[in-house]
Formats: sequence, structure tokens, C-alpha cells
Amino acid sequence: MRPIIQSFAVQFNYGVYFTEDLFEQENAMLRDVIQQNSHAPAKVLFVVDSSVAEAHPFLLQSIRNYSFANADALTLAADPVIIPGGEACKNNSDILQQLLEAVNQFGVCRHSYLVAIGGGAVLDLTGFAAAIAHRGIRHIRIPTTVLSQNDSGVGVKNSMNAFGKKNFLGTFAPPVAVINDSNFLLTLEERDWRSGISEAIKVALIKDASFYQSIKADASLLKQRDMRAMNRLIHRCAEMHVEHIGGGDPFEFGSSRPLDFGHWAAHKLEQLSNYSLRHGEAVAIGIALDVVYSKLTGMLSETACTDILNLLCKLGFDLYSEHLSTIENGQLSILKGLTEFREHLGGQLTIMLLDEIGHGVEVHQINESIVNAAVTELQQFHHQLSAKPEPEHVVPF
Repeated sequence: MRPIIQSFAVQFNYGVYFTEDLFEQENAMLRDVIQQNSHAPAKVLFVVDSSVAEAHPFLLQSIRNYSFANADALTLAADPVIIPGGEACKNNSDILQQLLEAVNQFGVCRHSYLVAIGGGAVLDLTGFAAAIAHRGIRHIRIPTTVLSQNDSGVGVKNSMNAFGKKNFLGTFAPPVAVINDSNFLLTLEERDWRSGISEAIKVALIKDASFYQSIKADASLLKQRDMRAMNRLIHRCAEMHVEHIGGGDPFEFGSSRPLDFGHWAAHKLEQLSNYSLRHGEAVAIGIALDVVYSKLTGMLSETACTDILNLLCKLGFDLYSEHLSTIENGQLSILKGLTEFREHLGGQLTIMLLDEIGHGVEVHQINESIVNAAVTELQQFHHQLSAKPEPEHVVPF
């Protein structure tokens, strides 16, 4: 008998919106987003990052007041569910179970909304719960960190960690909308403010030299927590991520993930540090490692390498961690990240490196001895830099 071949396409549409004071009564953005996607008052269950709830003590009451004032568009399924933020939530299957039990208990259906308010880890986990409950609940993301507003929160991936590997479990499930409220950034710790900048540098390095130059021009303002400079960075970075997702391989069926420049090492560093390193901090180190590796292979000029490391340092990033030098069975532990990266993508190993600022090049092999040399150079750079009182410009090599 001849085979029956099925083929169909599904169109996904979602917006990334920018606002301030999302839950003020006169701000109609959330109400309008829900009404655009629902024909009747929709049941909504909020999931809130505990650190966000603590930093914004009036947030939960504001959500209740907003829902009451906009009862024609949304009705609360229950009080917001509070879960811990950071990688702790993605490492704990009990928290996933807590979210699924809430969906079940409060009758959240496929035409209801699971709305996540928090950093990237809370968005990842809540999005995963939304994707697997009822085979898909409508999901709205409200990112509260730089990293989630300009990168992780605007994409289509949801996940949790398992078997000691980052994002081992997950789905590709686009949200209904992403709403960036810049006021959430005002209460961030210094590390979290800075952490998300590394993702902007990453995408600029591989795709847009002019964006890289604008980050350099704004470096002092960004370090001083200038909100206008940060809003510019977030908007352009989010725009580039959305353009990439829509124009290429959004569900990553291939073996290439160019937006993960610097990430093969970063993901492993997070695990080796027991997640004491923020994701963006690990990405900064991963970028530095791949930049020095690119230089040592002759792909990238010394001048460009130094320029990139100087910018990362000026923004306050450490470019070396003791976990880079951890040895296991006679090999740098970080090198296991290459195997895990290939497994996560499937197919052949594909790593993005640089041949100039603004242009990435994919390679399919990494030389272990050159990685060792790159780690040594970053360690030497770290020791040289730690002996100096925050120089404006450093030339490590």
C-alpha cells in the first residue's frame, strides 16, 4: 500500500511590547492583548517570581486591582502563584508539579492564560508548564530582568534542567505576547542589571557591528544604570532575536544555533559553579573564551580581540572563573560542554566563532589544546587585571 503523506504549516504570531507601570489602571496594554486573543472575559492565572514579589511589595495587590477594574477582559483564576526565581526553580521538578496542580485545581483551560512575571528561569518553567498542560495553554510572558527582556523572554523556547544538564527538558511553544515593563528593572541587583548586557554584546558581535559600536558608546551610561541607554539596548537586542527566530529555524531542526555564541562553555560553567554564576555572567566568560580562541586560531585579529575584552571589562564582567580550569580525568571539565552542546542540538557539532566584529563563522571542530591555551590566557588576564584598580582601558595581550 502506498504511504499517506501529511503536510501542513502553522502560522505563529506574537508581539513584543514595551511599557511602564503595566498594572496601573489607565494602562490598557495587558487588557488589550488578552482581548485581541479572546472572545470573552478570559480566566488568567499569574505566576510570580518570589524575588520580584519581594522587590515590588504592592505588585500582587496591583494585579488584583487591575483584574477587578478590567473584569470585561480577564478574571483571576486564583491568587498569583509565587515560585522561587533563578535556576533553583528549573532544577526542581516539584515546582513544575506545583504549577500543573494549580492549573488543574483552578480550572485553567486551553482558552485561559498562564501569565509569568519574573526572570528568564521563571519564564522558562512557566512556559514549559503552559505547553504541556492540556497540550497547550495560552501563555503571556512579562520579563523582569534585562536578560529576559532582551533575549530569553522574547523567544519560543521553554525548559527546565534535568540529569545535571541545562534545558534538557523543554518545548518550542511561542507565547501569545511578551510585555516588557521597564520599571521592573529599577530594583535589579547590580549583577542582574549587568548580566543581560552580555547577550546584547553576543548578538552584536555575530550580526551587527554598528550595534556593537553603540554598546561601546553607551558603556559608561549602562554601567551607571542609565535607563534610556538600557532601553535602547533592550529594544535592539530583542528586535534582532525576534528577526532571527522568524527568519531562520525557529524550532531548531538543524544542527546550528548561531545565537548561542559563547554558550557551549557558558552552560557548562553554570553547572560547574552549581549555578552560582548568573547566566549572563557565564555568557560573558564564554564569549571571552571563544573570542580568544578565535584569535589563537588566526580567525580574529589581536586588535578586535582586545577591543571586545576591554568592553566586557569596562561593563564590569569578570572574564575568568576558577571553574574554567577544573580538571576531570586529565581534561578540562569545560570541554564536556562541547559534547552536551552537540547532543542538545543533535547532528554534528556546530560552534559559532568570530572572524571580525559583527560577523560570525560556524565551525564543526574545536581544538582541545587551543581551548587550553585560551583558558590560560584568560587566567593570566584575570591575574593582571585584579592587580590594577579598575583601569579604563586594558590591553591584556
